[in-house]
Amino acid sequence: MRWTSDLLSVLDARGYIHQVTNAEGLDALAAAGPVSGYVGFDLTAPSLHVGSLVQIMLLRRLQQTGHRPVVLLGGGTSQVGDPSGRDESRQLLTSEGIAANKATIGEIFGRFLDLGQALVVDNADWLNALQYISFLRGVGTHFSVNRMLTMDSVKLRLEREQPLSFIEFNYMVLQAYDFLELSRRHDVRLQLGGSDQWGNIVTGVELARRVDGRELFGLTTPLITTADGAKMGKTAAGAVWLRADALKPYDYWQFWRNTHDADVGRFLKLFTDLPLDEIARLEALGGAEINEAKKVLADAATAMAHGEAAADEARRTAEATFEAGAAGEGLPMLTVAADRVGLVEALVGLGLAASKAEARRLIAQGGARVDGEPVADPEAMVELGAAPRRLSAGRKRHGVVERG
Repeated sequence: MRWTSDLLSVLDARGYIHQVTNAEGLDALAAAGPVSGYVGFDLTAPSLHVGSLVQIMLLRRLQQTGHRPVVLLGGGTSQVGDPSGRDESRQLLTSEGIAANKATIGEIFGRFLDLGQALVVDNADWLNALQYISFLRGVGTHFSVNRMLTMDSVKLRLEREQPLSFIEFNYMVLQAYDFLELSRRHDVRLQLGGSDQWGNIVTGVELARRVDGRELFGLTTPLITTADGAKMGKTAAGAVWLRADALKPYDYWQFWRNTHDADVGRFLKLFTDLPLDEIARLEALGGAEINEAKKVLADAATAMAHGEAAADEARRTAEATFEAGAAGEGLPMLTVAADRVGLVEALVGLGLAASKAEARRLIAQGGARVDGEPVADPEAMVELGAAPRRLSAGRKRHGVVERG
């Protein structure tokens, strides 16, 4: 489709668009003037992780094309828990826990958005004040349980015979009501989210049409997976957090540096501000040169999340660790004629453990790391791609393993 608005042109060119409720209508609205669009973030942990980054970048693109990003913090919905994409119920949080998470998560957005030109709101402002019976009579009558049962967030949980609590079942009603309230309070016309939020977004669009007779719009992004099929942002060591106190900037830099060759161009479009022609040049690099593109990705992504100084320090540390070792300047090297090697075998081969038994003890005691990430499984394999991998025994002994 040929877009008339800068917003949808940019989102399409950079790979953000999966579904739109009314693509032509949203395009016309965005071309006519500034649009307020929101993404909701529940406060279920002290930090967001890379799995939320594509949604944060959506708000950044909204702002870059002259529109107003709205960050909706889920102080109210976090008391319920979103069942989307989950096989089991979330642990209910205390009000103190939600408030603490709100304080730390709120700091993240200022690195990606100009908060002076954005809006940050908390749905607890209206959800906590609801009178439940009145709410059910005024809003609940517009929801069909039959249709709610067909939504993926509900249907998948039931098909897997996993419990779905009544309070979680209400989540889509509350999210739809959020959209209605934001439309009324702040003239928000657009809700953005991941593909797993499509059903929740559509119910909000329909609620506003039925109750207020107003057309709202929804846009979702595709599920972001890596070339090997893994969910974006998940590693052997757990989530890739966006706060430095949850994950060191060096480890964040390494996460992007270890991107699969096939993902480099796509991730540069989604997670950096590099121009598309420069991205095309970088993703066309072949052989070992693709590693330079990965460093550009790591530099840009880390600078955006943690600042230029942190990105520079991470890159210098990586160069000192990997490139000095590759040149034979201090670090032991192990070359393997395969795409993977057992962690135990690699630790012994590098001289970081005197025997396989010692290597297993090291792993069991939490002293073994791959690219800075602890690995607790003695049967773990170290995957080898174009880039070498750094293995560590404790904090001070390191080695480099590469594919020969």
